[in-house]
Amino acid sequence: MTFSRKIFWLVGMAGVITGLLLAQNGKIPSSYSPVVIQEPFASVMKRMSAAKAGVMQRQAAHLQARYDLGDRPSPSAKMTRGKPVQIGVRVKLRSNATWDKLAQMTPEQIHAQDVFPLGFLPLPHANHPEGGMIFPKFVIEEIKKQEGRDLTRFDLDFDLPDHVLPEFPPAIFLTTRPDLGDVSKGKLVTIDNFYELFNGTLNPKQIEGVRLLVTPFAQQQFNQTEDRRTERPHRGAACFDCHVNGHTNGASHLAGDARSQEFRHRIETPSLRGVNIQQLFGSQRAMKSVEDFTEFEQRAAYFDGDPVIATKKGVNLLDRGSQVHFMAEFQAMLDFPPAPKLAVDGTLRPKRASAAELRGQALFVGKAKCATCHPAPYYTDNTMHNLRVERFFKPQLVNGMMASSDGPIKTFPLRGIKDSPPYLHDGRLLTLDDTVEFFNLILELGLKPEEKADLVAFMLAL
Repeated sequence: MTFSRKIFWLVGMAGVITGLLLAQNGKIPSSYSPVVIQEPFASVMKRMSAAKAGVMQRQAAHLQARYDLGDRPSPSAKMTRGKPVQIGVRVKLRSNATWDKLAQMTPEQIHAQDVFPLGFLPLPHANHPEGGMIFPKFVIEEIKKQEGRDLTRFDLDFDLPDHVLPEFPPAIFLTTRPDLGDVSKGKLVTIDNFYELFNGTLNPKQIEGVRLLVTPFAQQQFNQTEDRRTERPHRGAACFDCHVNGHTNGASHLAGDARSQEFRHRIETPSLRGVNIQQLFGSQRAMKSVEDFTEFEQRAAYFDGDPVIATKKGVNLLDRGSQVHFMAEFQAMLDFPPAPKLAVDGTLRPKRASAAELRGQALFVGKAKCATCHPAPYYTDNTMHNLRVERFFKPQLVNGMMASSDGPIKTFPLRGIKDSPPYLHDGRLLTLDDTVEFFNLILELGLKPEEKADLVAFMLAL
C-alpha cells in the first residue's frame, strides 16, 4: 500500500470510528432501536432497578406541579359498575392567574406571558426517554392472579393514581345481545376464562377472535430476549391487557409514529366500545378500519414502529383473512353502556333529564360548539381535528418530552364518556371539569361557571 493510500485509509477509519462514537453518544439521530445489546442483561436490570425510585419521584413531582391529585369522588355520579366519578378541576393555575382572567386573554397574550396551565401541556410518559407499555398496579395483580403472568417492569411503575382511572374490571355490552346486559359477569376476561364466559353466546369465529385478543404475544418491553424490561423472559402482552374487557384501563404507551424519542406522544389506551360506528382508528393515525388497527397493533405498535427489532423479539404476524377478521368481528360487537336518559336519536329525553342536563345539552349544541365535532347520536364526527394548542405556549422540554404540537387528533365518541377517564389522547385531562376548562380556553368560548357545570352534567348523562 502506498503512503498516500495509507493516509486515505487511516483518515477513512478515523471517520468510521468517530461516527460510531457519535452514534453511541446519541449525537447522530437514528430511527432505529439498537439490535445488538452490548450491556449484559443482569447489568441493565441492576442499573435501571436502582434508578427506578428516582425516575418515579421525578414524574410524581411533575404530576404534583400539574394537578391536584386528591381523591374527590362525586356523591352521585357513578361509572357503569358503580365506581364514583372524580369531580372538580384538577389542573393547577400558574402564578396569580384565574380561569376567568385566562379566558379573557388572547392566545398570543397567554403565550407571551407564559401563563398557559402546565396541566394543559402534552403529558409525558412516566419515563419518557425510555417509554413503552406500562400498566396500572390493579391490572398487573389480577392478570398475575389468573394467569401467573407478571406485567411488572423493573425500571418503572404506572404514574397516575387509581382513583382517576376507569373502573376495573369494566362491563361488556354486546350489540348482538343487549338482553344479556353485562356479559363479563363482573370478571376480567383472560385466557383462563374467555371460553367459559362466551361459549353459547358468541359464534365460533367470534370466540376465536376473543381467544386471540386475550393471548399474550411478544412486545417491545415484554419478550424473551435480553432487551426486555421484566426480570424473567416473558410471554408478552395481550390486546386486552390494555383494552381490558374491550374497554380501557388507562394503560399508557408512546406512539410509534415520530422520532426522535422526545417528540413521541404519550398515548392513553382508548376504549373499544362503539367500534362498529367509528370510521377512524388510532388516536392520531387515522386508520380506516378496525382490521387495519388490529393488524397495525401487532406489526408496529407492539414494537414502537420498528420492524427490525420486532423480528428479533418475536413479532406475531396475524393472518388478515382469518385471525384479523375474527378479532375485528368481535371488537365490532362491543357496545356503549346503557344511557337511560337518551332517546333513540341520542338526545336527552326531557321527562327523564334534570334541568341542569337540559341546559347543558343546549350549550353543547350552541354556545360551547361541542356538537360541531361531537354530534349526536354517538357524539363523534368520525374525522380528525387539529386544535393547534401550541398557539398558547412556547415549545419546551417537559420531563424528557418535547411539548410542541399535537397535530390532528381523532374525534372520540362521547357516549359513555364518564367511564373513560382520563381524557384527550394522552390523558392529560383528569376529569370532565378539566376538559370543559380546556376547551373553553382553546376555543375561546367565554363560558360562565354555571354553564361549565351544566356541560359536565350533560356529559355525565351520555
